[in-house]
Amino acid sequence: MLTKRKSRSVAAVLAFSGTLTISGLHKFYLGQPLWGVLYVLLSWTPIPKVASAIEGVWYLAQDEEAFDRNFNLGKSGARNSQRVSNQVGAIADALRELDALRQDGLISEYEFEQKRRQLLDQIS
Repeated sequence: MLTKRKSRSVAAVLAFSGTLTISGLHKFYLGQPLWGVLYVLLSWTPIPKVASAIEGVWYLAQDEEAFDRNFNLGKSGARNSQRVSNQVGAIADALRELDALRQDGLISEYEFEQKRRQLLDQIS
């Protein structure tokens, strides 16, 4: 399922708007609907308004990379895709070398499979 990249500034604006109107809109925007419902249910208390203000400041205090790690599954535009592409290439090279070691009898099938899984787990 493709999800649209979340904006740090939109999340902050929605969080700050929660101090004046309905709290929790930023939680729905960021894909945290249970928290959003909790904020709405507690809207008769000052707790969600204070929490929204704190979270708005927190969103703005983070750099884009930290925000992406927290709310965009670590994905940050073209810069990240180039890094992932380089990582995949390096892992593919390592898998080829590992396979050559297995074919030459220098590592066992079990050792090959363990290392192969470790390398493939690095791709995210």
